Amino acid sequence: MTPTGRTHYTCCGGSNKSNFLAEKQSETSIRHCNVEKSLKLPPFLRTSSSMNIIHAIILAIIEGLTEFLPVSSTGHMIIGSTMMGIASHPFVKVFTVAIQFGAILSVLVLYWRRFFQDFNFYIRLFVAFLPAVFFGLFLKKYIDALLENIVVVAVALIAGGIVFLFLDGYFTKRARYNTTVDDVSLPKALNIGLFQVISMIPGVSRSAATIIGGLTQGLSPKTAAEFSFFLAVPTMFAATCKSLWDYVEEGGVFTSDDLMLLAVGNIIAFFVAMIAIRSFIGFLTKHGFKVFGYYRIAVGLIILVLWATGYFEGVELGNF
Repeated sequence: MTPTGRTHYTCCGGSNKSNFLAEKQSETSIRHCNVEKSLKLPPFLRTSSSMNIIHAIILAIIEGLTEFLPVSSTGHMIIGSTMMGIASHPFVKVFTVAIQFGAILSVLVLYWRRFFQDFNFYIRLFVAFLPAVFFGLFLKKYIDALLENIVVVAVALIAGGIVFLFLDGYFTKRARYNTTVDDVSLPKALNIGLFQVISMIPGVSRSAATIIGGLTQGLSPKTAAEFSFFLAVPTMFAATCKSLWDYVEEGGVFTSDDLMLLAVGNIIAFFVAMIAIRSFIGFLTKHGFKVFGYYRIAVGLIILVLWATGYFEGVELGNF
């Protein structure tokens, strides 16, 4: 996910926002009614929106697996929601951002001792978080334009993948392997935060940008990854709050079905993210970054092929 967490809708006239959202929801719900019937879902699994519980579970698993790995959750959410035919629905778009809250909790649970040890830790996180706030506000219209272009996502995935192919042979050799998060000084935290700004380009991956930023500051791969996890807490919390705020401000209403889907999504994202974080640290220590580079390139190429064949035609991507 990008750290800005915007909800982007296009409509004519500010006074018609509620009608616009209602029409979009109605159109998409009708379009997906036949999908639920073809799946023969039992009544308790169906919802009044275009999403059902199965969609929510799949997207939550994708979120939990990809949010903290350097593979771009944005690209995976686009593929997943588009293949399920629900990408354009306003609630689906806010859902993909809101379930980040579950992923945030996984970091707090796994590293709870760190959050109770040292107040300077919070100062470093705040300094690293500031560039995302500053550039997110001033570059919003350019970021929104990039979010509408699926080719940007694919190219960013491929470019980032190429970078990861060379990380093990360059930055990791320069890194000090006995570093800890306490070695992240304020200047280093600021530099890592500036790298996080790069992840506002969809497809770059917030995790990838901040890990590379940590490596450039001489941190070990393990420490760079852990600081990336910690920095995700304020960044993703802010993105989640802004997404929910924008959705309500533009006329969106959360039904009981929507709230149930959000609850299920956050719970699943929480547990899957815990597994992903633990597995990633162990894998990174043993095998390095190269496999993630190959994987990113493969996903980017898949998106380009789908785009070239018209698979994303008519899909509004402005909120991932």
